[in-house]
This record gives sequence, structure tokens and C-alpha cells, in this order.
Amino acid sequence: MGMRNQTQVMEFVFLGFSGIPNSHLYLFLPFLAIYLVTLLGNLMIFILTQLDSSLHTPMYYFLSHLSCLDICISSVTVPKILVNFLSQRQTITYNQCMAQVFFLMTFTGTEAAVLAVMAYDRYAAICKPLHYSCIMSSKLCTILAFATWVWGSLNATLHTALSTTLSFCGVNQIHHIFCDVPPLVGIACNDVHINEMAVHYSSIFVGGAPFLFTILSYCFILSSILKIRSTTGKCKAFSTCASHLIVVILYFGNGILNYNRSSAGYSLETDTLISTMYCIITPMLNPLIYSLRNKEVNGALKKVVGSSRKSKHHHSIN
Repeated sequence: MGMRNQTQVMEFVFLGFSGIPNSHLYLFLPFLAIYLVTLLGNLMIFILTQLDSSLHTPMYYFLSHLSCLDICISSVTVPKILVNFLSQRQTITYNQCMAQVFFLMTFTGTEAAVLAVMAYDRYAAICKPLHYSCIMSSKLCTILAFATWVWGSLNATLHTALSTTLSFCGVNQIHHIFCDVPPLVGIACNDVHINEMAVHYSSIFVGGAPFLFTILSYCFILSSILKIRSTTGKCKAFSTCASHLIVVILYFGNGILNYNRSSAGYSLETDTLISTMYCIITPMLNPLIYSLRNKEVNGALKKVVGSSRKSKHHHSIN
């Protein structure tokens, strides 16, 4: 009976852009531009953290993971949206939908954990500067990075397994722009109590726990910064945290709006806007925030650009 109900709906139709007439014409280029900026920006950060030895520190090690995750989150959703704009059919197959749920939950859950680990790194650097290299050893960094991916994967496996138990009774219109757990639960015709409970508790543990840990870390960081006597020292300490803090507010703010809604949900327009901000705009903004505000990243970029210019000049002379 469960299999019959699952295969009853072979594809889903997204209604997220249905309120915009000829949306495929107006939205294809902006979404393509956002995706390209996301890929190039995050790829730049990732390559710089690998090439420049001055960025071979725990902070930039986790930033490279963040950049990788932002590319992944964007790639789970945007290419399918772009294909749908071109085909003028806002559809996705059942299997593609389940795959989208799994990878989206994996990457978003992992990113929440990575942001919390980055907060711990900033805490160790500012509150325990003399013991920093011992606390954030390369071994611990590797373990923490691996743990964040396991954290996200386990959460995704649970939600995807529960999503495959949903029956849709022929209803295949999703009030969303990509496959996610809350919209699927919203159109299911069987008992969804367990699924709703899973979303609720997951948002507390997978989203809420890293967020609270991050806030707690920043309480200690702020306390340490306020004890610094010189204004220059305070500014320098705070500047190392500013980029991360902006990214945290953006990510968790949109995440809370996306997964903690009433059973009635938001309007289709609001849902579309929040989802776009959470999974499409934020991954684009993260590398911009880090590259614009970070002197070390800017310095590394100038070094790479400078060395490439020198090599070109050398070749042209030869």
C-alpha cells in the first residue's frame, strides 16, 4: 500500500513562481547571475585558502568548508530552477525530489554545525590566545570538520526516510520553489504527526543547538573584548569576528523563518522569498562578506593576482 501511494505521484509541480506572469523570462537571467556569482565567489575563497600559506589556519580551514557547502547548497536548488525556467514547466520527478530533500538537509545541517565550530575557533583565539594552537590542533580541526558532515548527513537521512513514507493521493502541487520537508508534509494525505515532530525537534537540535552554542561563544568573546584596554586592540579583535557574525545572523535568521512556521505556514509569496534568501541569496553573500571585510583574504587575493601578472609579464618578455 505504501509503495502504491508513493508511485501514485510521479512528479511534482512547483507553484512558487506561479504568481509572476512569464516568470521564466524575467527570472532566468537574475537567477543565473546569482548562481554564477555564488560559484565564482565561493570558489575564489576555497582556492585562496588552499594556495596562500598565511591562510593555513583553523579559521580559514573551516571557511573553506563553508565555501564548499555554499556551492553545494546553491547547486542542489538553482540548476533545477534554471532548467525549469528554460522548459517553462516548473516540475520535478519524485526521485529527484527525494534526492533534493536529502542533499539540501545534509548541506544546510552541516553548515549550521560549521558556523558553530567557527564560533568556537574565534572564542579560542580571543579568549584563550596563549593556548590557541594547542586547543585548535590540526587533529581536532579534522575531527570537527568530519563531525559536522556526519551531523548534517544523519539529519538528512532521517528526514528523507520519513519523507518517503508520505502519501500524496494524487496531489502533486508543491507551494514552494524546490523540494523541502515542510512543503511536502503540507500536501501529504496520510498521518504526518511523526514528520512534523521530526521537523520540530530537528530545528531545535540541528539548527537551534549550533545557534545557541554560537551565541554563547560570542557572549564570552564580547566579555573578553571589553576587557581589552586599547581601542585599537578592541577593534582588531572585533574585526576578526565581524564577518562570521554577519554570516551567522543571515544564515540562522533565514533558517528560523524557513523551518519554524505555524502549521498554516506563510503565504506562497512570503515562502518563496524566504526560501530564495535562505538557499540562494545567502550562499552568494557569504564570500562577498568575507572578501569585503577581511584584510587577510584581500591580501591573499592581491598576492595571487600579482603573481599571475608577474608570470604573464615574464612569459611575454621571453
